[in-house]
Amino acid sequence: MKRRTKRALLVAPLVAAVFAATTGVTSGTEQTPVTGPPPGAAAWRADESLGRTLPDPATTSPERVAAFFAGLGQEERRALVRRHPLTVGNLDGAPLRDRYQANRLALKSERRTQLARARDVSLTEGDHRAAREKAGRYARLLAPGRQILAFDPRGRGQVAEVYGDLAHAARTAVVVPGSDIDLGSFDRGGDGRYGKPAGMARALRDRMAERAPRTRVAVVAWTGYTTPVGLGPDAATGRLAEAGAPRLVRFLRGLAGDRVAPPTVLCHSYGSVVCGLAASSLGRRQAAGLVVFGSPGMRAGSVAALHTAVPVWAARARGDWIGRVPHVRFLGLGHGADPAAPAFGARVVTATGAQGHGGYLRPGTASLDNFASITLRAYGSVRCAPVSQECADAR
Repeated sequence: MKRRTKRALLVAPLVAAVFAATTGVTSGTEQTPVTGPPPGAAAWRADESLGRTLPDPATTSPERVAAFFAGLGQEERRALVRRHPLTVGNLDGAPLRDRYQANRLALKSERRTQLARARDVSLTEGDHRAAREKAGRYARLLAPGRQILAFDPRGRGQVAEVYGDLAHAARTAVVVPGSDIDLGSFDRGGDGRYGKPAGMARALRDRMAERAPRTRVAVVAWTGYTTPVGLGPDAATGRLAEAGAPRLVRFLRGLAGDRVAPPTVLCHSYGSVVCGLAASSLGRRQAAGLVVFGSPGMRAGSVAALHTAVPVWAARARGDWIGRVPHVRFLGLGHGADPAAPAFGARVVTATGAQGHGGYLRPGTASLDNFASITLRAYGSVRCAPVSQECADAR
């Protein structure tokens, strides 16, 4: 026991040191996670305009939310969308079309608020600049053709965007991002765009469409939890993942309630910690598979310890710095075993061509091809890592 304790005490600072050495970041800002029901829930609960009690967003399951909306007429649904756009737009189980419309209304309202702040003489120039940036961001999300499935301006902001016809797709995926992702960065362009959820989602959908042009496909970029900023305690512990996992589970249950085809859930970096904690609450109706890549660990020692019926796949690029982070867990620090190690029991696939920590879905990489094959359930096309008997058996 003393030997294990001594080893763990030596490893704990090593984890922090390796993170800092490989990224140049020595600390991060501690985040307060956004939890609880959607914004505007109090006004929603108090609304008696339909002559019936509206489902409590804090306690009603997504399945019951879906059943409630199914019992409403078209005009009743439109009235709720107009009166409570922030609530309906983030209410898992509400119809997809209603959520898209509600989030457009919410974005327009929030943009007007920020434009007014930008002109408010009682605020500082810094406040004006921040308001203009937010107003511009909201305007971009309102561009024609964008399908915003969730929009929450609280904190650093959260958003989910759909690429493709989610309601009618036969093969779907949800991308769960890692650290430093929020409303302002989820669709950032440039050289690093394939490390951002929007870029990953677009690349995956495009590759799936190329591979199976007659199959309807859709991908969701889901930035629905408070991610770590930098590589301080938040990135090295499971605190934010513990807050994010129930939100992911609820989101996936909401898709199932809307009869969306079960998605493959792609979990990048710290997002794989979220997926690991969510795994035991997911069945094959909520997720067709979990794909973790660039993972620091899933807070479990093996696939069996995840207690899930959902198949687990893993990938790690040879040059990804995450491979040099010790896969340990002690006193809440670290995220446990390496999902890409043979002993973990995941189906490990190749990631040839992927560069660094954020290049797994860059076009031309083996990892993108493999993730597309897994999502399309074209398992015969998956390229297994040489060490993965589980992957070969799955084929």
